[in-house]
Amino acid sequence: MNAQPAALTQADPAATRPLRILTCLHSFAPGGVERVALRLHEAWRAQGLDARLVMGRSSGVMKRDWPGLAFELLGSQRVPHASWETLWMIFHLPAAIRRIRPDVLFCAGNSYTIVAVSMRLLLGKACPPIVAKMSNDLIRNDLPPPARLFYRMWLRIQGRVIDRLVGMAPPMREEIASLMRAPQQHIAVIDDPSLAEADIQRLAAARSAAKAAPRGPGRRFLAIGRLAAQKNFGLLIDAFSRMAGPDDRLAIIGEGSARRALEAQVERLGLTAKVRLPGHVSPLDAELASADALVLSSDYEGVPAVVAEALAAGLPIVTTRCSVSMEDMLGGGRFGLLVPVGDAAALAQAMQDIAKLKFDETAARDQSRRFTVEIASHGYRALMEGLAHA
Repeated sequence: MNAQPAALTQADPAATRPLRILTCLHSFAPGGVERVALRLHEAWRAQGLDARLVMGRSSGVMKRDWPGLAFELLGSQRVPHASWETLWMIFHLPAAIRRIRPDVLFCAGNSYTIVAVSMRLLLGKACPPIVAKMSNDLIRNDLPPPARLFYRMWLRIQGRVIDRLVGMAPPMREEIASLMRAPQQHIAVIDDPSLAEADIQRLAAARSAAKAAPRGPGRRFLAIGRLAAQKNFGLLIDAFSRMAGPDDRLAIIGEGSARRALEAQVERLGLTAKVRLPGHVSPLDAELASADALVLSSDYEGVPAVVAEALAAGLPIVTTRCSVSMEDMLGGGRFGLLVPVGDAAALAQAMQDIAKLKFDETAARDQSRRFTVEIASHGYRALMEGLAHA
């Protein structure tokens, strides 16, 4: 009897084992991109997939939120590299890919796409298929015209090199197709998994308890995010100073390089008794439960996790038009007010008017269920399995 070709007699090992997904993150520093990536990684492992995680550093306050999480560190930790973390990852990740041999490389957000493109250039055909989530606005009107031109060129390079581009809400599909010049068949839309169903139940319970408790006079405004230029919290402080009554309060939750400038602004405007900057807070339940409105003052965003969290908590939202997806998230105006980017007067007026919004907490909570990891993890899994087995 003639021997059969090896291709017919030997099963492909990759086809007989669970899908192997490799996610790379810089650190556990607080950020929406990293938090969502960790949620997805945990969900994939719970589904029996061979999900692997590599980290540039093991530091960061979010590490305490993920006890027992298994991960591999890239390179020696004796060399400080926080200031050049992207180059560090580009240098060390190829060896990890060759060793782990993933079926798919998951790029968690826009800040990691330079790593993904570099892997394709460095590894060539040895690079696994890349799935990249577009975590930020692609238009970037905040950039000066020359920088915006180069940014658009960079987007087109990504559109040619990355195998699948994932928009975090339906309006992003056309934005990706137009600005990244990606074919429609290379674009998927999966609502950003910033929540789990358990989070929604917990936030709803915290909100109910806060409503039942006595509280003092005045309105409570809440902002959440890295203290960085993108979030434009200086604009928010300016807007708050224009509309705040004697008993109104503003809390800006987060940490970052802009802290000193924001604290100086608060002091200059005489708001030290009214504005809190407590740093990173986790969990956010108590802050969301006691607030009257969430405020976003960002210059640009993707699909902000804090908006989904606010919807789950039954909290109305005031936000700049910092994302093509924002109107969709707010249900066409049912769950919040939109103002132009960079307009302090408009932001102040919307903060004044938000209490007049006919806000339905139950409907807002139902809207938040779009953004659960229970739904998104299966969407990503189906996308990756189709790509790996193509």
